[in-house]
Amino acid sequence: MDPYSHPTACSSCALKPRCKPAKTRRIKRWVHEGVLDAMQERLDRMPEAMMIRRQTVEHPFDTLTAWMGATHFLTRTLAKVRTEMSLQVLAYDMKRMIQIMIQILGVGVLITALRA
Repeated sequence: MDPYSHPTACSSCALKPRCKPAKTRRIKRWVHEGVLDAMQERLDRMPEAMMIRRQTVEHPFDTLTAWMGATHFLTRTLAKVRTEMSLQVLAYDMKRMIQIMIQILGVGVLITALRA
């Protein structure tokens, strides 16, 4: 949290009568609050973007977290967690690709290809 105080702005503020009796008002704001504000502004301009995200991204992510035990990673340190997540994503992608190949080519062709 970064504290913010601006004596000059407080003295000329139209909302000063509604503030506390101190000469200045201290506001604490999270360092990355601006990033959240920008994201919210984009979502307000394009509300359909969140719907598309829910349809494309969140389902696979939910599936992966269910595979992983839904609550935590098994490894520690950022590098190891990245590796664990990458392996989970690779396994998910391979499973989806096999399902698509079975739908398009059939089981027999897939088994023949695996034996080769």
